[in-house]
Amino acid sequence: MSGSKLTAIIIVALIHIVVGYALVTGLAYEAIQKVKETVTAVNIEEPPPPPPPPPPPPEDMPDLPPPPVAPPPAISIERPAPQIETVRVAPPPAPIVLQVPPPAVAPPPAPPKVSRARGVAPDGQSRWAARIQENYPSRALRNEEEGRVGVRVTIGPDGKVSACSVTSSSGSSSLDEGACDGMRRYAKFKPALDDDGNPTSASWSTTIVYKLS
Repeated sequence: MSGSKLTAIIIVALIHIVVGYALVTGLAYEAIQKVKETVTAVNIEEPPPPPPPPPPPPEDMPDLPPPPVAPPPAISIERPAPQIETVRVAPPPAPIVLQVPPPAVAPPPAPPKVSRARGVAPDGQSRWAARIQENYPSRALRNEEEGRVGVRVTIGPDGKVSACSVTSSSGSSSLDEGACDGMRRYAKFKPALDDDGNPTSASWSTTIVYKLS
């Protein structure tokens, strides 16, 4: 190859290189401008890190006494002395008020006590009266004596006859004595009671009839 051809080839190659470089740099510049128009720069600040968690309380922490509190200082208050007012003329004495006590109210009367008293009463009179008739005085029976004997007896708290007296004689001493003897031996009574209901002594009167059949 001649020198003129080689020089021509070199020149043509340089021209291509320059044109290619110009094309490449021009396209790159336009692309960069378009990217600058679409992309907006944002300055993003990172948030601060969270604070560290508080330390856990100790497991075995002794109870501490509360801090001492100092008492407030004593306040001394000075009170003015009381003023004494001098009165030249003595005031009149206060009137005397007599308090009359109300009249005493008498308590209501106690309710009347219920009396439990009762009189003496015969106990099985028909039975013991028949026994007195059966024990007819023997002497009066032999003499065929009949009559009516009025007697008055005293009955003790046990219901038995403690004393007997003839209030109306039959005219026969045998019948009179037999009547009182029969009352003491056979007569039974329900004793009398006092107001409190306790047995007490009492008297009782009756008539015993002696008659021969």
